[in-house]
Amino acid sequence: MATQIPQMEEIPPTQLQDELEGSSRAGAEGAGGSPKQKSITIGAVCKALVQEFPDVSISKIRYLEDQKLLTPRRTPGGYRLYTQGDVARLRTILRMQRDEFLPLRVIRQELAAGRAGETTLDQNTAHPRSPREGMRPWRTSVSVREATGALYSIEDVLEETKADAKLVRELEEYGVVKGEQRSGVRYFDETEREIIGAVAELARYGVGGRNLRVFRSSADREANLLQQILAPALRSRNPQRRKEALEALENLAAVATHLKHLLLIRDLRKIAG
Repeated sequence: MATQIPQMEEIPPTQLQDELEGSSRAGAEGAGGSPKQKSITIGAVCKALVQEFPDVSISKIRYLEDQKLLTPRRTPGGYRLYTQGDVARLRTILRMQRDEFLPLRVIRQELAAGRAGETTLDQNTAHPRSPREGMRPWRTSVSVREATGALYSIEDVLEETKADAKLVRELEEYGVVKGEQRSGVRYFDETEREIIGAVAELARYGVGGRNLRVFRSSADREANLLQQILAPALRSRNPQRRKEALEALENLAAVATHLKHLLLIRDLRKIAG
């Protein structure tokens, strides 16, 4: 598939040069005389990222800015200027969208929790270095070892996800979510709340609960496969071995998720072509 080069932002060269030079003279040194990071234009950002993210575009970057995920500096003429830190943050956002399918709300939470600073960029590659030498880092959006224990009433879930109550009943009927009955009130855990939110998005395109059985069946088969691979270690009474097994489970789950994504993209490209 041919790579589409994004349309560059139209900036009069002379005007931009004057503004960059003026900005540089006004703030060439930060507090204590330390030099500020070199800034680049939004078009240069696209050029830097297009190889790893072929669908990146100026409009997409502007949209992420509108969603308060990016805050580039502006020249007196209003043109956006991005530091290397801004570019690294943008790369993290795009990877979370592409590799982990995270919605912007969750990405915002991840960034607020310091996610953007978790990986160190190699000077010679666009990919982050893994904490384990020779291994590519695979990140999952939810750890299998962590659970907040928070429960959400059906009213709260419907209000937050904008899902229809009938759709939630369908999801329960087909075993996609289960919920928990307490004192006559139906509650859902955090993962089920996210599932309902994702299904609500699909429902906008006419996808109903019965259509989601294929997703549930696929997830069950994958979980069973990973269980077969790691079952002995997961049942171990040795705390260190069990810890390593949980790390391996998360890593394998992330790899499997990415593989499904790639297979889906391949098939969708055939449809689009």
